[in-house]
Amino acid sequence: MRPARLDPLFASLTAVKGVGGKLEGLFRRLLGTDGPPRVIDLLFHLPSGIIDRRARPTLAEAVPGAIVTLEVHIERHRPPPPGKARAPYRVLVSDETGDLTLVWFNAHRARIEPMCPVGETRIVSGRIELFDGMRQMVHPDRVMTVEQAATMPLVEPVYPLTEGLAAGIVRRAAEGALAKLPKLPEWQDDRLLVRQSWPDFAAALRQVHMPAGPEDQDPASPVWSRLAYDELLAGQLALGLVRANLRRPAGRANAGDGALRARIEAALPFALTGSQRQAIAGITADMSAGTCMLRLLQGDVGSGKTVVALMAMAAAAEAGRQSALMAPTELLARQHAKVLRELGTAAGLEVAILTGREKGRERETILARLASGETAIVVGTHALFQEGVTFHDLGLAVIDEQHRFGVHQRLALTAKGEAVDLLVMTATPIPRTLVLTWFGDMDSSQLTEKPAGRKPVDTRIVALERLEEVVDGIGRALAAGRQIYWVCPLVAESEETDLAAAEERFALLEQRFGAAVGLVHGRMKGADKDAAMQHFVRGDTRILVATTVIEVGVDVPQASIMVIDHAERFGLSQLHQLRGRIGRGAEASTCILLYRGPLGETARRRLDILRETEDGFRIAEEDLKLRGEGDLLGTRQSGMPGFKVARLEHHAPLLEIARQDARLLIETDPQLAGPRGAALRDLLYLFGRDEAIRLVKAG
Repeated sequence: MRPARLDPLFASLTAVKGVGGKLEGLFRRLLGTDGPPRVIDLLFHLPSGIIDRRARPTLAEAVPGAIVTLEVHIERHRPPPPGKARAPYRVLVSDETGDLTLVWFNAHRARIEPMCPVGETRIVSGRIELFDGMRQMVHPDRVMTVEQAATMPLVEPVYPLTEGLAAGIVRRAAEGALAKLPKLPEWQDDRLLVRQSWPDFAAALRQVHMPAGPEDQDPASPVWSRLAYDELLAGQLALGLVRANLRRPAGRANAGDGALRARIEAALPFALTGSQRQAIAGITADMSAGTCMLRLLQGDVGSGKTVVALMAMAAAAEAGRQSALMAPTELLARQHAKVLRELGTAAGLEVAILTGREKGRERETILARLASGETAIVVGTHALFQEGVTFHDLGLAVIDEQHRFGVHQRLALTAKGEAVDLLVMTATPIPRTLVLTWFGDMDSSQLTEKPAGRKPVDTRIVALERLEEVVDGIGRALAAGRQIYWVCPLVAESEETDLAAAEERFALLEQRFGAAVGLVHGRMKGADKDAAMQHFVRGDTRILVATTVIEVGVDVPQASIMVIDHAERFGLSQLHQLRGRIGRGAEASTCILLYRGPLGETARRRLDILRETEDGFRIAEEDLKLRGEGDLLGTRQSGMPGFKVARLEHHAPLLEIARQDARLLIETDPQLAGPRGAALRDLLYLFGRDEAIRLVKAG
C-alpha cells in the first residue's frame, strides 16, 4: 500500500484549483499520461526556460529585442478607424526619456481602456521592438498598476505547451500543484547532500518551478541535479531489487553436455564469428552456475543474435529443460520461429509458435505438447505468459527487443518455471550509460562483428524534389531483378495521416509498376500483414511499401534497395535499424534517404552520420549526443523508459554514484525496512517504480 502521505501527489490534477474537467484532457495530452493526469505528473513537467523581467531600464536605455519592465505614463489611445477592424489598437505611453507605442491586434476597446487609463502610471512588461524607427511593444505580457507589479514574479518559468493550453494556465496549475507538496522524509544520504550542496526534494521542485534566476534553469544546477539524482537512484534501486529477486539461488544447472550444440554448429551453413562464440561461452557459463542467469545480448542489426539464442536453448534442452522466446510483434515471432526451425532440425528440437492467432484445436495441441515437455522451444508474443500456458519444465526465457516489455512482463515469463534463466536480446545498439540505466540489473554480451559475406550498404542522401529520378531508378532495379523496400514514416501523434502517406506512396508506385507493389502497415490485421510479407519473401511482389513495422527482425536476403521517405523525420538509431534490413544477400545494397528540405542542423548531422558509418554502437553514441536519451529510438512508440527529470547528457556522472548507492542499500537493507529504506519506498512510488516494492513484499 502506498503511504497516505503521498496521496496529495497521486490525486487527480483536477484537485488543483483552476484545472476543471475541460482542461483535464488537454493536460493529459501535454503530460503524455496513460490515464487521467495526476498532481505528480505536472510537478515532473519541468520548465524548458525562463522569462527574466528583472531589467528595469528607462525608454532611452531599452535595447530592441530585449524583454523589459518599464514604468510609463499613459498619454492617449488610438483605436482602429471605423470600418477597419483589422487595424491594430494603439496606446501611446512615455517616460522622461522617450515614447513607446503599445500595440494590440483584435483587441476590444472595452478591455484596453480600463487597463490603460489616460493620465495614469502603469508598469508594462514585454519585448521592445523598433518599427519604422519608433519603439513599440506588441501585445505586452503585463500591464499593471504599481501595487500589482510589486507582487509580480520577476523571473517566470516557460513550460512546454500543447495547443489549447496557454502559458499562464500551466504556470498557475504548477503553482497549485506545488502547494500540495507534503512534508516527506529525506531518502538521500546526509553526507551526499552536504557534499553536493543539494536542497531537499520539495525545495528543489519549488525552485525549478519558481526560479530565482537563469541559474536555476541549468540542468547542472544543484536543484535540478538533486531531482535528477532522485530519479536515477529510483531506477537503479528498482533494477537492483529485480536482480536480487531473480537471482535467488537456482539449485540446478541449465546446461547439458554440449551434444546438441555440436550438432547444430556442424549443420550451420556459416562459421560462427568470434563475438558469437564469446557470447555463447558467457551464456552457457551463466546457465551452468548456481544462480539464475540475467544477461543482455546486444547485437547490431544482422550480427546473428538468433543463432546465439538457439545455442542457449539447445544447452537447456541438453539438461532436459524447455525454452521460450518472446517477441514484441507477431511478425517478428513468426520470423524467429522460421529461423529456429530451420537451424534446430539438425538437433531434433521441436519448435512451436504461440500467438493470439493460434486458436481452437491447434492451440490445444500446442499447449498439451508444452505441458508434456515434447516441445523443447516455443516462440510467441506476450500470449506466452497468459494463465493457460503451462510448461513441463521451463529453464530459459529469451526476450527479444526488451525495451518493448516492462519488468513485470519479464517476471511473468520467468514465473512460468522454477529457477528460470533469462536472456534479453536487443538489436538496438545502446550507449553504455543507457545500458546502465535500462539494463543495470544484467550482465552484458555484445556481438560486434557481422557474419561473413555481409556487404557494406551504399547510403545516399537525396532531396524529395528528385522523387521522379528515384522512381526511374527503381524501375531500372526492377528490370535487373532486384527487390525494394520503400519505408514511410510513422509518427505517434497521427496514425491517420501517416497511413495516408503510406497509401499515397503505394498508389503512386502501383500506378507505375502495377502488381509488383505490395503494402504493409501496423493497422492491417495480422493475417493480412503476414500474407503481404509472404508475397514479398516469395518475390510475388518486388516493391514493399511499409511503415516502420519492418524495422526489427524482418529478413528478406533478396531485398537489396531501401528508400526511406522523409528520412529527416526518423531518429538516427531507427534509420540504422531500417537500413539493417538490406545488405543481407549476395547483391550490393543501396539505401536512399529521401528528405524534404530545408534540413535543420540536427537533421543534417543525423543523415551525414548515417552516410559515414554502419557501426551501430557509434551511431547510438552520436544519437545520444544529438538528442538526449528520451527519444533515442526515434519515436515515443518504442516504450523505452525516458526520464522525467534526468538529462543524461548532463547527469551521466551521477549514474555511477546511484549504482553504488543502490548496491550498498540492497546489501545492507534488502527489504527496505530501516528508516532510510522506508523513505526510499516513497521515492520508488514517486518515480513510478512500484513494481520493485511489490518484489520487496513478495521477498
